[in-house]
Amino acid sequence: MNGQYSSRGLDFVWVLLLAGTGFTWWLGESGHAGPQAVTAILAIAAVKGVLVIREFMALRGVSLLWQATVIGWLVVALAANMAAYWKGL
Repeated sequence: MNGQYSSRGLDFVWVLLLAGTGFTWWLGESGHAGPQAVTAILAIAAVKGVLVIREFMALRGVSLLWQATVIGWLVVALAANMAAYWKGL
């Protein structure tokens, strides 16, 4: 590890990712549906995606342009999913 990342910090991020996954699973399994549930699931996916991009893809310490490019791709993918959901209503 290059000193920029601590194992404690990565462990905390990993726990957040697990919690987000558990919460979205619970939303689906407990019968929550509709625009609010889908919005919550995609918002959690966005947070998880940014955490993975910055911490596990090691983009936290790179230029803002690289971060914006990869996070921008994530935003486009999530927006496409939301648009498909709204179109299907």
